[in-house]
Amino acid sequence: MRLRNAILLTMMLLLTAGAEARKPRPAVVRLETTAGVIRVELSDETPRHRDNFLRLVREGRLDSTLFHRVIRDFMIQGGDPRSLDPGRDSVDWTLPAEIQLPWLYHVRGALAAAREPDDVNPEWRSSGSQFYIVWGRSWGPSSLGKARAQLDEKGIEMSREMWETYLQHGGSPHLDGQYTVFGHVIDGMKVVKAIQTVQTDAADRPVEDVVLLRAVEEPR
Repeated sequence: MRLRNAILLTMMLLLTAGAEARKPRPAVVRLETTAGVIRVELSDETPRHRDNFLRLVREGRLDSTLFHRVIRDFMIQGGDPRSLDPGRDSVDWTLPAEIQLPWLYHVRGALAAAREPDDVNPEWRSSGSQFYIVWGRSWGPSSLGKARAQLDEKGIEMSREMWETYLQHGGSPHLDGQYTVFGHVIDGMKVVKAIQTVQTDAADRPVEDVVLLRAVEEPR
C-alpha cells in the first residue's frame, strides 16, 4: 500500500511539474531608446493591456516615438504617435481598466497605462497607446504613512507587502488603484533613471528628444 501511494504521489508531482513546464513564460519587450535599452515584462494578470501593447509592438506603432513627458522623481511617459510627427494619426481608442491590487502597483519600475483625467474619464479607461514607467521617490515610514492615509480616504488599501516594497524600493503609491499597471522593468533601470533626470521645458517635454527607436518582442 505504501509503495502504491508513493507511486501515485510521484506521478502527481511529475504531472504538476509538466504542467508548470508547459506554462508559457510572460511576454518580454525590448525598448531600444536613444538613452539605452529598457526590457519590460508584461503581466498575464492584465490580458487586455498585455495584448494591446504587444499589438502596438508587432505593428511598429511605438517605433520612432518620443518620451514626450518626463517628470523628475516621478515617471517617464511615451507611446504617443503624434509626439515626433504631429501629422501622424491620433490615438482615439481606450481600454477598460484592469487594476490588479495588491499584485500590481506603482513600485519603482512599474509599467502602466496613461489615461485622461478623472473629470473626463470617470471609469479610468486607459490610453490605447501611451504608457509610463515609474521612477517615483524614496519613502520613510512617516511619509509613506501619510500616503497610505490618503489612499485609505479613497477606499484603496495598501497591503503589508506593498508597504514593505515601497519602503525598500520607492515608487508612486498615490497612483495606486486608479491607473492600470500591466508590467514592470526587468532590465534597464539605469536608463529609466537617466531619462527621468533630463532637462525639460515648462510642459515637461525633454529639451533634447529622447526617442524610442524601436520596440521588439523577445522570443519566448
